Amino acid sequence: MNDLFDRHRQVLPDWLALYYDRPLEITHGEGRHVWDSAGNRYLDFFGGILTTMTAHALPEVTKAVSEQSGRIIHSSTLYLNRPMVELAERIAKLSGIPDARVFFTTSGTEANDTALLLATTYRRSNTILAMRNSYHGRSFSAVGITGNRGWSPTSLSPLQTLYVHGGVRTRGPFAHLDDRAFTDACVADLKDLLGQTRPPAALIAEPIQGVGGFTSPPDGLYAAFREVLSEHGILWIADEVQTGWGRTGDHFWGWQAHEGSGPPDIVTFAKGIGNGMSIGGVIARAEIMNCLDANSISTFGGTQITMAAGLANLAYLVEHDLQGNARRVGGLLIERLRAVAAQLPGVREVRGRGLMIGVELVRPGMDEADPRAASAVLEAAREGGLLIGKGGGHDTSALRIAPPLSLTVAEAEEGAAILEQALRSAY
Repeated sequence: MNDLFDRHRQVLPDWLALYYDRPLEITHGEGRHVWDSAGNRYLDFFGGILTTMTAHALPEVTKAVSEQSGRIIHSSTLYLNRPMVELAERIAKLSGIPDARVFFTTSGTEANDTALLLATTYRRSNTILAMRNSYHGRSFSAVGITGNRGWSPTSLSPLQTLYVHGGVRTRGPFAHLDDRAFTDACVADLKDLLGQTRPPAALIAEPIQGVGGFTSPPDGLYAAFREVLSEHGILWIADEVQTGWGRTGDHFWGWQAHEGSGPPDIVTFAKGIGNGMSIGGVIARAEIMNCLDANSISTFGGTQITMAAGLANLAYLVEHDLQGNARRVGGLLIERLRAVAAQLPGVREVRGRGLMIGVELVRPGMDEADPRAASAVLEAAREGGLLIGKGGGHDTSALRIAPPLSLTVAEAEEGAAILEQALRSAY
């Protein structure tokens, strides 16, 4: 392993982050477990950054990939592609967007890039509204709308970005307000902002902020925003790269917690739909999707092998009601972790819904982020046989818990027990 780590440092960028003091090489997985090159077995509560959505080595997906690879792997979007059409049909129907069109990409970053291209072209404006503490990818334009300093290496951007309050319920100038007053204050702030700028193209928002530490506003905030945006013709882009496909348990899409004013104009997705295969995409009303007046293709977006995986994965997810499982098992896991948190002064909050759970850590007796403790808990959890993630806004001090949606009650209890020990070791 040390040899592989040394080789990694010799040929890959310094900014390519690795978890753990002794980085881990994962060699194989099954169900909700993975194994490293030393033969150690881990319960996986992060799923390759919320990407292994159903299970590792899911037979239905591996079979679909194997069979498709024996026929043809790739032909590009210049040719008709049956698996791509079939998956687009299913996603359009599930999207809730009327007269929906679907464009496939290779990642969430590329999906958000495409959404920005569509919105700015459709609206003839390069001004974008984004949420504070947000993250939308690592490309030049996506970094330009990311409201998280830890993931924003440059202030240069092709866009004018204006940041709006509301993505973090328990921090910031409105944190002391109740949910209704919080929403009203954020809406007033949005109105004030719109009165001082050129008409923006769109608001882009994650229903639950992923890299930001699984933070979210009160339900209905984006519906309230939508009423204001609609008065100005401003589009709403829901970044569902991490929240889509039932992960939140209560809803199939994260935006449905804010559906009072109808569906978004554009939805972006990626990660879990491919269960590890590289799939991203954009869903939009036909008039928006078709607004480009120049040719475009995607060499690798929608390739046959990834579409076969997506079709098999989505079918499994729906037929086995993994959204319902996320709601039931995730609810148990959140309550279990909240019971632990009540005994530990360093745990500020356990938040989230379904199998998208954040545990925010602070210095005991203070309300200051504690990134040192977050790193220590990450290490201790690994030693106990559990893999989790971390994130957060001003400092990386939130633990991110997002297992495959097929997680069992027994595995949830096992993971919670390991995490409890890891938390106690840090405090």
